[in-house]
Amino acid sequence: MPDVHLAWSGLVFWLELKTTKNNSVRLSPQQIAWNTAYSRNGGLSFILVKHLSSGDLILFEGAQSLEIGRNGLRTEALFRGSGFGDLWNRVRETGVGHLESVLSGLRGSGFGDPALGEPGAGARAPVPGAGPGLEVEEA
Repeated sequence: MPDVHLAWSGLVFWLELKTTKNNSVRLSPQQIAWNTAYSRNGGLSFILVKHLSSGDLILFEGAQSLEIGRNGLRTEALFRGSGFGDLWNRVRETGVGHLESVLSGLRGSGFGDPALGEPGAGARAPVPGAGPGLEVEEA
């Protein structure tokens, strides 16, 4: 599990923090597995590396963890630089894009469909399989 869990302006994500003196980034097999599985299940995580000699911050998506473990800082990054404002803008842009992608994938999937009687379906949701005219009042 990553070092930091953040909820920021409606974006929820995990952040793994690393430092390096060279181009390698040490990720354990468990960190790679967690970030890969979390990403494959629609979660958003990042790996933030501080290069100790240059002071640069390098941001990757957690989905890249296997590649980062193999190739270190040679992996294509979302952000490279020293400005925190620019870093957080990139996190926001990536997070919003991620949310849009997840929501787009849910449209038409039946998830939250009122006809299925899912929670949040409205004040009068049909009871699945109960026949016509049977409804339940939701609080």
